[in-house]
Amino acid sequence: MIPARGGSKGIRRKNVRSIAGKPLLVWTIEQALNARSDLDVLVSTDDAEIADVARRAGADVPFLRPAALALDETPTEPVIRHAIAARVRQGRRPDAVMLLQATSPVRFPGTLDRAVEQFEAGGIDSLVGVVPQPPFLWLSGDVPFAAYDPAHRPRRQDLDEASYAYRETGSLYLTRTEIYERGGHRLGGKVGLFVMDEREGTDVDTELDLLIAEQQLKWFRNALEAKDAEL
Repeated sequence: MIPARGGSKGIRRKNVRSIAGKPLLVWTIEQALNARSDLDVLVSTDDAEIADVARRAGADVPFLRPAALALDETPTEPVIRHAIAARVRQGRRPDAVMLLQATSPVRFPGTLDRAVEQFEAGGIDSLVGVVPQPPFLWLSGDVPFAAYDPAHRPRRQDLDEASYAYRETGSLYLTRTEIYERGGHRLGGKVGLFVMDEREGTDVDTELDLLIAEQQLKWFRNALEAKDAEL
């Protein structure tokens, strides 16, 4: 499930903005299509141009999302529940929904398959994509304070796995359908962390983010081409 609203504010028409040679949305569609063959790749949009781009890239766009579900303040969860209901009416209720945000276009080959494998093997209800975050964080307030002990600041190379916090990438969520059907959110029941490479944590909200993502995608594409040439 890839939501792609037409009325993006930070970057106008960002879902169809060309980045590293193709529309931003298409990167995520192609990653989903190149993953497991049993993934049903659906794009939910309110925009005819975005729908056309998505269909030409190989995604299913079975409806145009109602305007009431495409407002600036519309949460993602009712958009997903709307898509689930559409599939149920078709007799195609999914076992789970993988939410992929088009604004996080950097995902390595195998990442989506690895997420499904962890989800299936872990006996969990929802999975959230995260990247490791060192503990050197400060929280604001009347008196700012550290989330670690400044008097015993560890060296980065001495940090172990338990020392890290994890930041949601916004890139990937995987949730059992019944969690949504009960009116819940994308994270409910037993939650698991899906650790991604920090380069996969790029989120496009500004023009600077777009430039960073484009450089990451170009590097990634060149690396794959070089590997293919070696083979």
